[in-house]
Amino acid sequence: MIGLAREKPYDSIAVKEILDRANVGRSTFYAHFRDKKDLLESGIHEMLRSVHGRPRVCDALEQVIAFSLPILEYVNQHRRADGPKMMRAGRIVMHDHLRDVLADLIAEDIALVIRGRRSPPRMPADLVARHVASTFVLVLNWWVDGEAALSPREVDARFRSLVVPTLEAL
Repeated sequence: MIGLAREKPYDSIAVKEILDRANVGRSTFYAHFRDKKDLLESGIHEMLRSVHGRPRVCDALEQVIAFSLPILEYVNQHRRADGPKMMRAGRIVMHDHLRDVLADLIAEDIALVIRGRRSPPRMPADLVARHVASTFVLVLNWWVDGEAALSPREVDARFRSLVVPTLEAL
C-alpha cells in the first residue's frame, strides 16, 4: 500500500491493486483485513508494536512519549528512500489514522501514570492523549511538508517542547 500511495492518491487505490502488488489472492486478503483502511491500521499497529513493545521506562512521562523518536526515525528512512515521494493527500490519510491509533496507546499509558494517584488529574486523560497524538502528527506533517533539514532527534526535541508542559500538568 505504501508503494501505491507514492504513485497515486490513497482514495483512488483499489483493493485489487493492493492484491496485485502484494501478489496475494482476494480470499487471503479478506481473511486478514476488512478493507484497505483495516490494512492501513494494521500496518500502523505493526510499526508501533516495535516501538510500544519496548521495555517500560522508569520515568512515567518518558513512557508516554517514548514512541516519538522511533517513529520519526522510521519516517526519515522512508523519506530518504529512492522513488517518488508519497502524495500529500495519501500522507494526510495515513497520518490521520496514525493520530487515532497513537491517541489510544497514549491514553493507556496516561491511565497507568495516573492510576496510583490519590487526586484526579487536572486535565482529562483522554483530552491530553488526543492533544499529544495530534501535536505529534502536526509536527510530523510540518517536518515532512516543509522538507526541513532537521534530524529525527531535532524534530523529536521540538515535539517534546510542545507536549511536555501539558504532560507535567497531569
